[in-house]
Amino acid sequence: MQLNVLGTALEPCCVDPATGYFRDGYCRTMSQDTGTHIVCAIMTSDFLNYTRLKGNDLSTPIPHWQFPGLIAGSKWCLCISRWLEAEKAGVAPPIVLEATLDKALKYTTLALLKKYKVPS
Repeated sequence: MQLNVLGTALEPCCVDPATGYFRDGYCRTMSQDTGTHIVCAIMTSDFLNYTRLKGNDLSTPIPHWQFPGLIAGSKWCLCISRWLEAEKAGVAPPIVLEATLDKALKYTTLALLKKYKVPS
């Protein structure tokens, strides 16, 4: 059983569209996942624009990958490094702690993640 940053069972982030490195809805990773897609975030317009300008357009549909494109309000597993970049730039999207893999704590603190917690 994999754990979230709160120390409880990892919950799914989003299954429609299917997110995560394994496209199973969970923000899980493995050594081949160089992006470390472990943060379950709720997209904002500011973040989507930011990541597009950084070269990762998450808004444009890619039909051959069954990717519909994301809009503000969509949930998606983000790379921890991109989320941290966005946090420093002031555009980090809110996150779902229960669906964010505990490995995120190797890169940042729980206190910082809690600042962006989606209200329950």
